[in-house]
Amino acid sequence: MSDPFDAGTRRGQRRRTLGMLFAAAVAVPLTDLPQAHAAGAPREVRIGYQKYGTLTLLKGRGTLEKRLAEKNIAVKWTEFPAGPALLEGLNVGSIDFGTVGEAPPIFAQAAGANLVYVGNEPPSPGSEAIVVPRDSVLRSVAELKGRKVAFNKGSNVHYLLVKALEQAGVDYRAIQTVYLPPAEARAAFERGAVDAWVIWDPFLAAAEKQLGARVLADAKGLAANHQFYVAARPFAEQYGDVVRIVIDELAKVDEWGRTHQQEVAAILAAQTGLPVDVVALAAQRYAYGVRTVTPDVLAAQQKIADTFYNLRLIPKPIVVRAAQPPAQLFAKE
Repeated sequence: MSDPFDAGTRRGQRRRTLGMLFAAAVAVPLTDLPQAHAAGAPREVRIGYQKYGTLTLLKGRGTLEKRLAEKNIAVKWTEFPAGPALLEGLNVGSIDFGTVGEAPPIFAQAAGANLVYVGNEPPSPGSEAIVVPRDSVLRSVAELKGRKVAFNKGSNVHYLLVKALEQAGVDYRAIQTVYLPPAEARAAFERGAVDAWVIWDPFLAAAEKQLGARVLADAKGLAANHQFYVAARPFAEQYGDVVRIVIDELAKVDEWGRTHQQEVAAILAAQTGLPVDVVALAAQRYAYGVRTVTPDVLAAQQKIADTFYNLRLIPKPIVVRAAQPPAQLFAKE
């Protein structure tokens, strides 16, 4: 008969040996993990983009991926149909960074979104317009009174419409607003269900090139039409160095894009699925030169916010400066 004490001792030795082997199995590979990651850096940056602007170009060139790969940071791109939907994604934590027009951050801020402005492109008032069908009887913005006008609520074109009506002496409430995202609005425009459509590039360029849409008014003299870059505040505060890299790569793409219009059109066509002649027209109207958001730009945003509140388009007044970039974000500039 075997000694029960010796048997227990042997079982204990086997358990200790197995324990040491397990410890070795989980401890040794820590230094060999292929995705070893720098402390304090995110594993990925999630970027929301639209069929518009420099982010689409940056995605097409792939330079941001190469830059962030040096830090073991991946890039995840998500396309949105319009700015309000993109900021909803930012607000619920689906993305960290994105690009929108002037109005979406204001609607989002009024809804309590925790976002910050981190940059903007120069004004591009030719990139949005009010259009009517080629054979429409309408010849001026003033004639929109009582008419059905389609646009995406809370997008940049919302402010263009407000200002154009104001200049023409037409009360905003005197038109029939039809809130539709770009694809549905184009369908309604094509079948004659609406009298006019307020839209931005490249959808504007597509309407002109493919449908023969006629421009009643663009934003020149009415709205700057800035393209803004925004980030979720927690991301910008924790990973300011990553935000700076994204802005830096946007600046490089802007610089390249100014002098490579044919290549820009080719990339945008591939990225958006739109014909080259359409995106080429849109690209001609782009403004290139990302910059840090200035007090003057935020003051212009405040005027838009006040206008929307006076029309009761947002539920409460907001202070745009509350969404200015964190002080430390560009401290290294």
